[in-house]
Amino acid sequence: MKLRYLPFITFALLCSSAQAFDLGGLKDQLKAAQNTAQPAPATSAANPAGLTGISKTDQVGSLKQALTQGAETAVASLAKENGFLGNDKVRIPLPASLQKADSLMRTLGMGKYADELTTSMNRAAEAAVPEAKTLLIGAVKSMTVQDAKAILMGGNDSATQYFRKNTEAALTGKFKPIVNKSMQKVKFAEKYDQFAGQGVKLGVVDQQDAKLDDYITRKAMDGLFLMIAEQEKAIRANPMQAAGSLAQKVFSAIKF
Repeated sequence: MKLRYLPFITFALLCSSAQAFDLGGLKDQLKAAQNTAQPAPATSAANPAGLTGISKTDQVGSLKQALTQGAETAVASLAKENGFLGNDKVRIPLPASLQKADSLMRTLGMGKYADELTTSMNRAAEAAVPEAKTLLIGAVKSMTVQDAKAILMGGNDSATQYFRKNTEAALTGKFKPIVNKSMQKVKFAEKYDQFAGQGVKLGVVDQQDAKLDDYITRKAMDGLFLMIAEQEKAIRANPMQAAGSLAQKVFSAIKF
């Protein structure tokens, strides 16, 4: 079956409430998933007494050292071939509106198109994520004493939340043009945007997923912050992984 027929099949899957794709059923599933979502577990607080005798300057300096290390490691792990595609934790899947269509496409012998789209989305994220390094390091450099104290005394992901708060908007601006350029080579990406707009009107596609570039950009950032969170958690759990003796001393002092 030729590629030119794919948009029409996808359109039918998105817009027909009869036949193979049950939009009403998908809508119910989406609502059920939202209703059953569990709240994030509370994080533990660090031990402030452990910092007695360590100057604020050393506390801030060691934290910046450790966060720079974590950010650079996270970016490096993603900014390579298969950094996203080959990592089950961050691989970007087809948008929810296409995931059921994926099964039907495979029964029609068109699975390669779904695979190509998935690969292209993840390659776009891999191309964009190197832009994060400068922004993340900039956020570390601009950290105040109050910021550092909140991170040191906060939960397992306090630093990750700091990064997200201070870089997310800028990351979107950096990632999206690169994602857009990468996806221009994928003919189906343009068709997806056209048909996802119809899906939004029918209530089966989230507004935030109506544009493929937006979807990929958001998922790329989610993957980046997930990897940063893993780096942060690892350093807090095993301070000896931190770069530099001072950072090891500080994180050992506040170990949960």
